[in-house]
Amino acid sequence: MSVVRLAKGRTAAAAKLPSSPSSSVFPDVLDTIIKGDCVAALESLPEKSVDVIFADPPYNLQLDGDLHRPDQSKVDAVDDHWDQFDSFQAYDAFTRAWLLAARRVLKPNGTIWVIGSYHNIFRVGASMQDLGYWILNDVIWRKTNPMPNFRGRRFQNAHETMIWASHGQNAKGYTFNYEALKAANDDLQMRSDWLFPICNGGERLKDENGDKVHPTQKPEALLARVMMASTKPGDVVLDPFFGSGTTGAVAKRLGRHFIGIEREQAYIDAATARIEAVERADLKTLKLVASKRAEPRIAFVTLLDGGLLQPGARLTDAKRRWAATVQADGSLHHEGEQASIHRMGARVQGLDACNGWTFWHYEEEGALQPIDALRQQVRKQMAAAGA
Repeated sequence: MSVVRLAKGRTAAAAKLPSSPSSSVFPDVLDTIIKGDCVAALESLPEKSVDVIFADPPYNLQLDGDLHRPDQSKVDAVDDHWDQFDSFQAYDAFTRAWLLAARRVLKPNGTIWVIGSYHNIFRVGASMQDLGYWILNDVIWRKTNPMPNFRGRRFQNAHETMIWASHGQNAKGYTFNYEALKAANDDLQMRSDWLFPICNGGERLKDENGDKVHPTQKPEALLARVMMASTKPGDVVLDPFFGSGTTGAVAKRLGRHFIGIEREQAYIDAATARIEAVERADLKTLKLVASKRAEPRIAFVTLLDGGLLQPGARLTDAKRRWAATVQADGSLHHEGEQASIHRMGARVQGLDACNGWTFWHYEEEGALQPIDALRQQVRKQMAAAGA
Protein backbone atom coordinates (compact mmCIF):
# COMPACT_ATOMS: atom_id res chain seq x y z
CA MET A 1 0.00 0.00 0.00
CA SER A 2 1.37 3.40 -0.96
CA VAL A 3 0.26 7.03 -0.96
CA VAL A 4 0.20 9.08 -4.14
CA ARG A 5 0.73 12.78 -3.43
CA LEU A 6 -0.66 15.33 -5.82
CA ALA A 7 1.78 18.02 -6.87
CA LYS A 8 -0.75 20.83 -6.39
CA GLY A 9 -3.33 19.05 -4.27
CA ARG A 10 -2.21 20.24 -0.85
CA THR A 11 0.31 23.09 -0.43
CA ALA A 12 -1.04 26.63 -0.21
CA ALA A 13 -4.50 25.94 -1.63
CA ALA A 14 -5.23 23.39 1.07
CA ALA A 15 -3.86 25.62 3.80
CA LYS A 16 -6.43 28.29 2.99
CA LEU A 17 -9.39 25.99 3.65
CA PRO A 18 -11.48 26.44 6.81
CA SER A 19 -10.04 24.46 9.69
CA SER A 20 -11.36 20.94 10.23
CA PRO A 21 -10.68 18.69 13.24
CA SER A 22 -9.85 15.91 10.76
CA SER A 23 -7.06 17.98 9.26
CA SER A 24 -4.91 17.56 12.36
CA VAL A 25 -5.74 13.86 12.75
CA PHE A 26 -4.12 12.66 9.52
CA PRO A 27 -2.59 15.59 7.64
CA ASP A 28 -0.23 13.29 5.73
CA VAL A 29 -3.02 11.64 3.71
CA LEU A 30 -5.32 14.60 3.13
CA ASP A 31 -5.82 15.35 -0.56
CA THR A 32 -3.95 12.21 -1.59
CA ILE A 33 -4.71 8.87 -3.24
CA ILE A 34 -3.84 5.74 -1.28
CA LYS A 35 -2.91 2.88 -3.59
CA GLY A 36 -4.03 -0.49 -2.35
CA ASP A 37 -6.95 -2.67 -1.29
CA CYS A 38 -9.82 -0.56 0.06
CA VAL A 39 -10.32 -2.60 3.24
CA ALA A 40 -6.64 -2.58 4.18
CA ALA A 41 -6.39 1.14 3.41
CA LEU A 42 -9.47 1.92 5.47
CA GLU A 43 -8.06 -0.02 8.40
CA SER A 44 -4.91 2.12 8.25
CA LEU A 45 -6.87 5.35 8.84
CA PRO A 46 -7.72 6.71 12.29
CA GLU A 47 -11.04 5.74 13.85
CA LYS A 48 -13.92 8.25 13.63
CA SER A 49 -11.94 10.62 11.46
CA VAL A 50 -13.80 11.41 8.20
CA ASP A 51 -16.88 13.57 7.72
CA VAL A 52 -18.47 11.95 4.67
CA ILE A 53 -17.89 8.83 2.60
CA PHE A 54 -18.92 8.55 -1.03
CA ALA A 55 -18.67 4.99 -2.32
CA ASP A 56 -19.15 3.74 -5.86
CA PRO A 57 -18.36 0.04 -5.33
CA PRO A 58 -18.26 -2.63 -8.03
CA TYR A 59 -21.76 -3.30 -9.36
CA ASN A 60 -21.25 -7.05 -9.84
CA LEU A 61 -23.05 -6.85 -13.18
CA GLN A 62 -22.64 -10.57 -13.94
CA LEU A 63 -22.57 -9.94 -17.68
CA ASP A 64 -23.13 -13.01 -19.82
CA GLY A 65 -21.06 -12.51 -22.94
CA ASP A 66 -20.49 -9.39 -25.03
CA LEU A 67 -23.23 -6.83 -25.62
CA HIS A 68 -23.76 -5.54 -29.17
CA ARG A 69 -25.77 -2.72 -30.69
CA PRO A 70 -28.22 -3.36 -33.55
CA ASP A 71 -25.43 -2.48 -36.01
CA GLN A 72 -23.34 -5.26 -34.37
CA SER A 73 -20.82 -2.82 -32.90
CA LYS A 74 -19.66 -3.88 -29.43
CA VAL A 75 -20.86 -1.89 -26.42
CA ASP A 76 -18.07 -0.66 -24.16
CA ALA A 77 -19.66 -2.20 -21.07
CA VAL A 78 -18.29 -2.89 -17.61
CA ASP A 79 -16.37 -6.13 -18.06
CA ASP A 80 -13.30 -5.31 -15.96
CA HIS A 81 -11.88 -7.85 -13.54
CA TRP A 82 -12.62 -5.67 -10.52
CA ASP A 83 -16.37 -6.04 -11.20
CA GLN A 84 -16.33 -9.83 -11.32
CA PHE A 85 -17.16 -12.03 -8.32
CA ASP A 86 -17.55 -15.79 -8.16
CA SER A 87 -20.96 -15.66 -6.48
CA PHE A 88 -23.44 -13.45 -4.68
CA GLN A 89 -22.05 -14.80 -1.43
CA ALA A 90 -18.56 -13.62 -2.40
CA TYR A 91 -19.91 -10.19 -3.29
CA ASP A 92 -21.82 -9.97 0.00
CA ALA A 93 -18.68 -10.86 1.97
CA PHE A 94 -16.73 -8.17 0.13
CA THR A 95 -19.52 -5.64 0.77
CA ARG A 96 -19.67 -6.35 4.50
CA ALA A 97 -15.89 -6.09 4.82
CA TRP A 98 -15.57 -2.64 3.27
CA LEU A 99 -18.74 -1.30 4.93
CA LEU A 100 -17.44 -2.40 8.36
CA ALA A 101 -14.09 -0.75 7.72
CA ALA A 102 -15.80 2.40 6.45
CA ARG A 103 -18.07 2.65 9.49
CA ARG A 104 -15.04 2.52 11.77
CA VAL A 105 -13.47 5.64 10.19
CA LEU A 106 -16.73 7.57 9.83
CA LYS A 107 -17.34 10.18 12.51
CA PRO A 108 -20.37 9.59 14.77
CA ASN A 109 -22.02 12.60 13.10
CA GLY A 110 -20.81 11.68 9.62
CA THR A 111 -22.79 10.23 6.72
CA ILE A 112 -22.16 7.83 3.88
CA TRP A 113 -23.40 7.75 0.29
CA VAL A 114 -23.37 4.52 -1.71
CA ILE A 115 -24.37 4.47 -5.37
CA GLY A 116 -25.35 1.40 -7.34
CA SER A 117 -27.64 -0.18 -9.90
CA TYR A 118 -30.35 -2.82 -9.51
CA HIS A 119 -27.60 -5.44 -9.71
CA ASN A 120 -26.16 -4.60 -6.32
CA ILE A 121 -27.80 -1.72 -4.45
CA PHE A 122 -30.39 -3.86 -2.65
CA ARG A 123 -27.76 -6.27 -1.40
CA VAL A 124 -25.61 -3.31 -0.29
CA GLY A 125 -28.57 -1.67 1.45
CA ALA A 126 -29.38 -4.83 3.40
CA SER A 127 -25.75 -5.12 4.52
CA MET A 128 -25.73 -1.50 5.61
CA GLN A 129 -28.78 -2.02 7.81
CA ASP A 130 -27.37 -5.25 9.23
CA LEU A 131 -24.16 -3.43 10.21
CA GLY A 132 -25.94 -0.61 12.03
CA TYR A 133 -26.05 2.19 9.47
CA TRP A 134 -29.30 4.18 9.50
CA ILE A 135 -30.75 4.99 6.08
CA LEU A 136 -31.79 8.63 5.75
CA ASN A 137 -32.83 8.67 2.08
CA ASP A 138 -32.59 6.75 -1.13
CA VAL A 139 -31.89 9.23 -3.91
CA ILE A 140 -32.66 8.40 -7.50
CA TRP A 141 -30.27 9.68 -10.16
CA ARG A 142 -32.41 9.93 -13.29
CA LYS A 143 -30.26 9.98 -16.41
CA THR A 144 -31.27 12.39 -19.15
CA ASN A 145 -29.39 10.31 -21.73
CA PRO A 146 -29.35 6.66 -20.55
CA MET A 147 -27.96 3.82 -22.61
CA PRO A 148 -30.69 2.03 -24.61
CA ASN A 149 -31.71 -1.55 -23.87
CA PHE A 150 -30.27 -3.04 -27.03
CA ARG A 151 -31.85 -6.48 -26.69
CA GLY A 152 -35.33 -5.08 -26.22
CA ARG A 153 -36.25 -7.59 -23.51
CA ARG A 154 -36.40 -5.20 -20.54
CA PHE A 155 -37.27 -1.62 -19.68
CA GLN A 156 -34.57 0.89 -20.46
CA ASN A 157 -32.46 1.22 -17.32
CA ALA A 158 -32.59 5.00 -16.88
CA HIS A 159 -31.54 5.52 -13.28
CA GLU A 160 -29.18 4.58 -10.49
CA THR A 161 -29.88 4.59 -6.77
CA MET A 162 -27.90 6.28 -4.02
CA ILE A 163 -28.34 5.34 -0.38
CA TRP A 164 -27.61 8.14 2.09
CA ALA A 165 -27.13 6.91 5.64
CA SER A 166 -25.92 8.09 9.02
CA HIS A 167 -23.54 6.26 11.33
CA GLY A 168 -26.45 4.80 13.32
CA GLN A 169 -30.07 5.23 14.35
CA ASN A 170 -29.27 7.65 17.17
CA ALA A 171 -26.71 9.70 15.26
CA LYS A 172 -27.15 13.44 15.76
CA GLY A 173 -25.62 16.54 14.28
CA TYR A 174 -24.97 15.21 10.79
CA THR A 175 -24.67 17.87 8.11
CA PHE A 176 -27.65 18.53 5.87
CA ASN A 177 -27.59 21.93 4.19
CA TYR A 178 -31.36 22.19 3.86
CA GLU A 179 -31.56 25.94 3.39
CA ALA A 180 -28.80 26.00 0.77
CA LEU A 181 -30.44 23.23 -1.25
CA LYS A 182 -33.82 24.91 -1.01
CA ALA A 183 -32.38 28.23 -2.18
CA ALA A 184 -30.74 26.48 -5.14
CA ASN A 185 -34.06 24.84 -6.01
CA ASP A 186 -36.12 28.05 -6.45
CA ASP A 187 -37.10 28.04 -2.76
CA LEU A 188 -38.64 24.57 -3.00
CA GLN A 189 -37.51 21.58 -0.94
CA MET A 190 -34.90 19.55 -2.78
CA ARG A 191 -36.47 16.29 -3.93
CA SER A 192 -34.93 12.84 -3.79
CA ASP A 193 -34.96 12.39 -7.58
CA TRP A 194 -32.10 14.19 -9.31
CA LEU A 195 -31.89 14.69 -13.05
CA PHE A 196 -28.39 14.69 -14.56
CA PRO A 197 -26.88 13.41 -17.81
CA ILE A 198 -24.39 10.57 -17.73
CA CYS A 199 -20.77 11.62 -17.99
CA ASN A 200 -19.93 12.48 -21.60
CA GLY A 201 -18.37 15.17 -23.78
CA GLY A 202 -15.31 16.98 -22.52
CA GLU A 203 -15.81 15.73 -18.97
CA ARG A 204 -15.38 12.09 -19.98
CA LEU A 205 -11.76 11.02 -19.54
CA LYS A 206 -10.26 9.26 -22.58
CA ASP A 207 -6.96 7.47 -23.08
CA GLU A 208 -4.53 7.94 -25.97
CA ASN A 209 -6.67 5.62 -28.10
CA GLY A 210 -9.84 7.61 -27.50
CA ASP A 211 -11.32 4.92 -25.25
CA LYS A 212 -12.95 5.58 -21.87
CA VAL A 213 -10.44 5.66 -19.03
CA HIS A 214 -13.11 4.34 -16.64
CA PRO A 215 -16.39 2.66 -17.64
CA THR A 216 -18.50 4.09 -14.81
CA GLN A 217 -17.14 7.64 -14.43
CA LYS A 218 -19.76 9.71 -12.61
CA PRO A 219 -20.71 13.26 -13.65
CA GLU A 220 -19.24 16.02 -11.53
CA ALA A 221 -22.67 17.60 -11.14
CA LEU A 222 -23.84 14.55 -9.21
CA LEU A 223 -20.92 14.69 -6.78
CA ALA A 224 -21.33 18.44 -6.41
CA ARG A 225 -24.95 17.95 -5.31
CA VAL A 226 -23.86 15.29 -2.83
CA MET A 227 -21.19 17.53 -1.30
CA MET A 228 -23.33 20.67 -1.26
CA ALA A 229 -26.01 18.66 0.55
CA SER A 230 -23.95 16.92 3.22
CA THR A 231 -20.60 18.67 3.73
CA LYS A 232 -19.15 22.02 4.72
CA PRO A 233 -16.01 23.72 3.37
CA GLY A 234 -12.98 22.11 4.98
CA ASP A 235 -14.68 18.74 5.57
CA VAL A 236 -12.94 15.50 4.63
CA VAL A 237 -14.63 13.34 2.00
CA LEU A 238 -13.38 9.76 1.65
CA ASP A 239 -13.87 7.72 -1.52
CA PRO A 240 -12.80 4.06 -1.11
CA PHE A 241 -13.32 3.31 -4.83
CA PHE A 242 -11.68 6.40 -6.26
CA GLY A 243 -11.57 5.36 -9.93
CA SER A 244 -11.13 8.34 -12.25
CA GLY A 245 -11.14 10.80 -9.33
CA THR A 246 -14.48 12.59 -9.70
CA THR A 247 -14.81 12.85 -5.92
CA GLY A 248 -11.37 14.42 -5.59
CA ALA A 249 -11.89 16.86 -8.46
CA VAL A 250 -15.21 18.11 -7.07
CA ALA A 251 -13.91 18.21 -3.49
CA LYS A 252 -10.95 20.35 -4.50
CA ARG A 253 -13.12 22.72 -6.55
CA LEU A 254 -15.63 23.10 -3.69
CA GLY A 255 -13.09 23.64 -0.93
CA ARG A 256 -13.33 20.22 0.70
CA HIS A 257 -10.50 17.80 1.50
CA PHE A 258 -10.50 14.33 0.00
CA ILE A 259 -8.90 10.95 0.55
CA GLY A 260 -9.04 8.48 -2.31
CA ILE A 261 -8.37 4.75 -2.24
CA GLU A 262 -7.65 2.98 -5.53
CA ARG A 263 -5.73 -0.13 -6.52
CA GLU A 264 -5.47 0.33 -10.29
CA GLN A 265 -2.45 2.42 -11.31
CA ALA A 266 -4.01 3.52 -14.61
CA TYR A 267 -6.94 5.09 -12.75
CA ILE A 268 -4.60 6.70 -10.22
CA ASP A 269 -2.56 8.30 -13.00
CA ALA A 270 -5.66 9.67 -14.72
CA ALA A 271 -7.19 10.93 -11.47
CA THR A 272 -3.94 12.61 -10.42
CA ALA A 273 -3.64 14.55 -13.67
CA ARG A 274 -7.31 15.46 -13.53
CA ILE A 275 -7.27 16.79 -9.98
CA GLU A 276 -4.04 18.74 -10.44
CA ALA A 277 -5.76 20.67 -13.26
CA VAL A 278 -8.68 21.72 -11.05
CA GLU A 279 -8.81 25.30 -9.78
CA ARG A 280 -10.28 25.75 -6.33
CA ALA A 281 -13.24 28.12 -6.16
CA ASP A 282 -12.86 31.39 -4.26
CA LEU A 283 -13.74 30.64 -0.65
CA LYS A 284 -16.13 33.60 -0.63
CA THR A 285 -18.31 31.81 -3.19
CA LEU A 286 -18.44 28.64 -1.09
CA LYS A 287 -20.33 30.18 1.81
CA LEU A 288 -23.54 28.24 2.45
CA VAL A 289 -26.96 29.72 3.08
CA ALA A 290 -27.21 29.66 6.85
CA SER A 291 -29.77 27.39 8.47
CA LYS A 292 -31.90 29.10 11.09
CA ARG A 293 -31.27 26.13 13.37
CA ALA A 294 -27.56 26.80 13.14
CA GLU A 295 -27.87 30.43 14.21
CA PRO A 296 -26.97 31.18 17.85
CA ARG A 297 -29.90 31.27 20.24
CA ILE A 298 -30.68 34.76 21.51
CA ALA A 299 -32.83 35.34 24.58
CA PHE A 300 -35.24 38.29 24.45
CA VAL A 301 -33.68 39.76 27.58
CA THR A 302 -30.43 40.11 25.59
CA LEU A 303 -32.05 43.03 23.74
CA LEU A 304 -32.49 44.80 27.06
CA ASP A 305 -28.98 43.93 28.20
CA GLY A 306 -27.61 45.49 25.01
CA GLY A 307 -29.75 48.61 25.25
CA LEU A 308 -31.69 47.86 22.06
CA LEU A 309 -34.95 47.95 24.05
CA GLN A 310 -35.75 49.56 27.39
CA PRO A 311 -38.05 48.34 30.18
CA GLY A 312 -41.40 50.04 29.63
CA ALA A 313 -41.13 49.96 25.85
CA ARG A 314 -44.42 49.33 24.05
CA LEU A 315 -44.67 46.49 21.54
CA THR A 316 -47.58 45.78 19.20
CA ASP A 317 -48.47 43.33 16.49
CA ALA A 318 -48.03 44.40 12.86
CA LYS A 319 -51.60 45.77 12.66
CA ARG A 320 -51.56 47.42 16.13
CA ARG A 321 -54.44 45.27 17.37
CA TRP A 322 -52.69 44.26 20.58
CA ALA A 323 -50.09 46.01 22.72
CA ALA A 324 -47.80 44.83 25.52
CA THR A 325 -45.22 46.45 27.75
CA VAL A 326 -41.65 45.20 28.09
CA GLN A 327 -40.72 44.28 31.68
CA ALA A 328 -37.26 44.52 33.19
CA ASP A 329 -36.97 40.70 33.42
CA GLY A 330 -37.54 40.26 29.69
CA SER A 331 -41.21 39.29 29.88
CA LEU A 332 -44.21 41.14 28.43
CA HIS A 333 -47.18 42.57 30.37
CA HIS A 334 -50.69 42.75 28.90
CA GLU A 335 -53.96 43.38 30.76
CA GLY A 336 -52.72 42.06 34.11
CA GLU A 337 -50.89 39.06 32.70
CA GLN A 338 -47.16 38.59 32.31
CA ALA A 339 -45.41 36.02 30.10
CA SER A 340 -42.66 35.49 27.54
CA ILE A 341 -42.85 37.07 24.09
CA HIS A 342 -44.02 33.75 22.65
CA ARG A 343 -46.64 32.89 25.26
CA MET A 344 -48.01 36.41 25.33
CA GLY A 345 -48.27 36.45 21.54
CA ALA A 346 -50.21 33.19 21.68
CA ARG A 347 -52.49 34.39 24.50
CA VAL A 348 -53.62 37.62 22.88
CA GLN A 349 -54.49 35.72 19.69
CA GLY A 350 -56.15 32.79 21.47
CA LEU A 351 -53.64 30.35 19.95
CA ASP A 352 -51.61 27.48 21.36
CA ALA A 353 -48.28 28.78 20.05
CA CYS A 354 -46.71 31.86 18.50
CA ASN A 355 -43.31 33.01 17.27
CA GLY A 356 -42.93 36.15 19.35
CA TRP A 357 -39.91 37.31 17.37
CA THR A 358 -41.97 37.86 14.23
CA PHE A 359 -45.30 38.70 15.94
CA TRP A 360 -44.22 41.59 18.17
CA HIS A 361 -43.04 44.88 16.65
CA TYR A 362 -41.39 48.03 17.93
CA GLU A 363 -41.78 51.51 16.46
CA GLU A 364 -38.83 53.28 14.86
CA GLU A 365 -39.24 56.65 13.15
CA GLY A 366 -42.98 56.12 12.82
CA ALA A 367 -42.68 52.66 11.23
CA LEU A 368 -43.15 49.26 12.83
CA GLN A 369 -40.28 46.78 12.74
CA PRO A 370 -40.34 43.19 14.04
CA ILE A 371 -38.24 42.63 17.13
CA ASP A 372 -36.51 39.91 15.10
CA ALA A 373 -34.61 42.75 13.39
CA LEU A 374 -33.04 43.57 16.76
CA ARG A 375 -32.16 39.93 17.30
CA GLN A 376 -30.33 39.93 13.95
CA GLN A 377 -28.34 42.97 15.10
CA VAL A 378 -27.20 41.01 18.16
CA ARG A 379 -26.17 38.05 15.98
CA LYS A 380 -24.15 40.31 13.70
CA GLN A 381 -22.39 41.78 16.73
CA MET A 382 -21.61 38.28 18.00
CA ALA A 383 -20.26 37.23 14.60
CA ALA A 384 -18.09 40.35 14.38
CA ALA A 385 -16.72 39.73 17.86
CA GLY A 386 -15.79 36.16 16.92
CA ALA A 387 -14.25 37.06 13.56
